[in-house]
Amino acid sequence: QVQLEESGGGSVQAGGSLRLSCAASSPTYSTACMGWFRQAPGKEREGVARILTDSGRTWYNLSVKGRFTISKDNAKNTLYLQMDSLKPEDTAMYYCAAAFLCDRAIVDYTYRGQGTQVTVSS
Repeated sequence: QVQLEESGGGSVQAGGSLRLSCAASSPTYSTACMGWFRQAPGKEREGVARILTDSGRTWYNLSVKGRFTISKDNAKNTLYLQMDSLKPEDTAMYYCAAAFLCDRAIVDYTYRGQGTQVTVSS
């Protein structure tokens, strides 16, 4: 069982930055992949970014590529999402997720946190 807890959400103006953190109850290298997905009101969940534990390879949704950076600190068992140049359309609840098998969408990863709200005003 892996427990995940997000933090770092908040309200920011367009163009601003936030860094989300996800503290894991087990070593971040114990799961094969970790990532972030989001859900805005009235919209479906969508994967935002993912990182593979063994290779460090990353994947980003095209809508955030070049603005968001996913990283992890194995020593602190923490996953991060640095979000720069935020846009109002980035407003959503952001969830951290992890899985032992990566052959699925981020939104379907086995373990997920409770989420942290990000609100971007214009």
